[in-house]
This record gives sequence, structure tokens and C-alpha cells, in this order.
Amino acid sequence: MRKLGLIAGNGKFPLIFAEQARREGVSLVAVAHRGETPEEIERWLDAVTWVYVGQLGKIIRTFHRAGVKEAVMAGGIRKAKLFSNFRPDFRGAAFLARVKSREDDQLLRGVAEELEREGIRVLESTLFLSHIVAPGGVLSRRAPTPAQWEDIRLGFRVAKEMGRLGIGQSIVVKHGVVLAVEAVEGTDAAIRRGGDLGKQGFLVVKVSKPQQDLRFDVPAIGVDTIRLLHELRGAGVAVEAGKTILLEKEQLLEEADRWGIVVTGISA
Repeated sequence: MRKLGLIAGNGKFPLIFAEQARREGVSLVAVAHRGETPEEIERWLDAVTWVYVGQLGKIIRTFHRAGVKEAVMAGGIRKAKLFSNFRPDFRGAAFLARVKSREDDQLLRGVAEELEREGIRVLESTLFLSHIVAPGGVLSRRAPTPAQWEDIRLGFRVAKEMGRLGIGQSIVVKHGVVLAVEAVEGTDAAIRRGGDLGKQGFLVVKVSKPQQDLRFDVPAIGVDTIRLLHELRGAGVAVEAGKTILLEKEQLLEEADRWGIVVTGISA
């Protein structure tokens, strides 16, 4: 049986990955982050080692004891946790003292390099999950209007630039005006901020960063995103095709169709 390490972050992504890995007959050795990873993950796995954000040494020791040679990072760590729930061990503190940038991508690449120095190869987080990666084209029954396509194209350009600068991956736009840009607060908070300003009929555009390493922190939307759009009377969401995960894909599209919300996959 194949053995794989799982470094679980926040949201539903690690739960979905764990469920699919079990279907594939993979034995998972999981490390989950306190205050980030849903406790529900313990229902899918026989054993979970809980760590605080920054305990890199404990992650490596857990995998070494289990004989793990390959690992996946599923789910992100909210950057705000670096200020509120950050308890690095010696290895984690030494790593942070060496890195030159605190941007998400640079930090995650650095963590991957630390693991690989220890003989643990980091694989793409979309392993086993190609069926929920967003394809190109309109995915909902409702298609964007010509004016909404203009907003989507604007949002895509702006989101890519914000990603290049390491700020965020999501943009809220309406009638050619950018209402909100995602930063450290996360996608949902940015949608709420943009929704408060746009009132109704706004669009959300979510893309990967130009420099994004798909081994970790892959952009994702889920059923909760659609429910939030419905609550705020948003018109729809566009995601980058081939580089965004649709969590709970079937239910997500069912709920989008129920409420007349646009869902589309786009590319440059």
C-alpha cells in the first residue's frame, strides 16, 4: 500500500483529499494545524498529529517515524495566524530566520525545500483530484451577459496583477469598477466587503498567482462561496481554468443553478 504524508491546512480541501486518498487505497500519515484544520479530519483518518503553525520540526519527525517519503500540502494557512497562533519550534524558527520573503509562495516553497532535504518529496496537491479541477467554459446553466464578460476580463487582469505582487487572488468587480481586492483577510471577507459596496449583481474573479506552485495553496471555491454570493445577491464567480479546485463540485453547481448564479472557468 502506498504511504503518503498529508500536511493539512484550513478549509474543506484536506477533508476532500483525505476522502479521495482512502478511495485510492492510500495510507495517509496526517499532520494537522491547530486552529486551522477542521477537527472533522479525525473521522477520515486513523491517526492525526496536531501541530501549531510553525512547528516544522515536529512535522518532519512525524513523517520520519512513519517512514513517509512523499507528502502533499492540502489547504492553506491564513496569514493572520502568523500573528495570533504562531508557535514555531527550533526548526521552524531557524527556517524563518533564513527566508528573505514572507510571501505565501516563498514560504511554502521554502517549507517544501526543507522537507525535500529530509528525503520527503512534496507532490502536487491536486493528486487524485483532477476530476474537481475547473475546466474552461461556462459551467452553470446561466451564462454571463456581454457586460458581465467585460467585468470578468477586467477582474482576471487585475487579479493576475495582484497575484504577481503577492497581495491576493480574488477580485470583486461590477460595471467596470473593482470593488474589493483580497488581501490577508481571505476570499470570503473580500467578497463581503465588495458585496456591501456593490449591493447586488457583482462578480467574483479568482485566479492563480502567475508564479503559483500548484504543489500547494491551489485556489479553490466551494459550496460556501456560492451560498455567500446568494446571500449578498452576487451575480456569479469566474475561476481560472485548470488551476482552481471546485470543492464539492456537483453540489456547488447544483446550488448555483438553483439560485441563477453564474459559474465559469476562464484562462488568459
